[in-house]
Amino acid sequence: MQIKVGFEIAYAAPAATPMVIMLSIHPSRRQDIIGAETIAAEPAVPISFYHDSFGNICGRLVAPSGGVTFHGSAIVRDSGLPDAVEPAAQQLPIDQLPDDLLLYLMPSRYCETDKLTDIAWSMFGSAPAGWARVQAICDFVHQHVSFGYEHAHHMKSAHDVYQSRTGVCRDFAHLALTLCRCMGIPARYCTGYMGDIGIPAEPYPMDFSGWFQAYLSGRWYTFDARHNTPRMGRILMATGRDAADVALSTSFGRMTLTKFHVVSDEILPARGAA
Repeated sequence: MQIKVGFEIAYAAPAATPMVIMLSIHPSRRQDIIGAETIAAEPAVPISFYHDSFGNICGRLVAPSGGVTFHGSAIVRDSGLPDAVEPAAQQLPIDQLPDDLLLYLMPSRYCETDKLTDIAWSMFGSAPAGWARVQAICDFVHQHVSFGYEHAHHMKSAHDVYQSRTGVCRDFAHLALTLCRCMGIPARYCTGYMGDIGIPAEPYPMDFSGWFQAYLSGRWYTFDARHNTPRMGRILMATGRDAADVALSTSFGRMTLTKFHVVSDEILPARGAA
């Protein structure tokens, strides 16, 4: 299948303001882009792109006084298959993990393993190690947390979510991946496009979605504690320890979000096409 993705995001600014944006499709999906992905600023200020320490594509610019609007679009080829499910995937002993995965066991800004380790072991210590343990964590988070945009707060941590039992997609991901880390399973935060493809349309405006990946049997597997069912049409944009590493935009000065519109739709064949 082919998926059309894009966005229009606008910020107001009282003065010229340096920014870093993370709005590009992840390098792991670059070969799936048909033609080229376009990202442009209005007014047409230059954007210089680089890769951060996690391998994500970032852009640097100086937004002019008055503000800036970002436009992005791409057509992405996708298998149409749902997230992989591999119940036999194994949890690796920590002493056998590659060095570069150890940071995904550590606490991070939104993922306080020190506050949740005892809770995690009391709930999941008897679950079979590996896929079954990660799925048990997702089942718990899915049932424990109620979704609602009114519960969004940029300072909410995994422990906050555990206590309040409310949140948005990033909060489901933060709590689940933190519980995985507590159990010795490397887990990282993911952000990207995920439209209502293959499911009934949800009664919410389209937004970038947050999920997580767990490292089992030598590879990363996708898990989604909010929906807790394999989904099709995910298009990864960035990965990191938590949402702090994959912010869509970071401004070094005062800015106000004034418009946020995201698209992720399957391109259906023309009627009568073979």
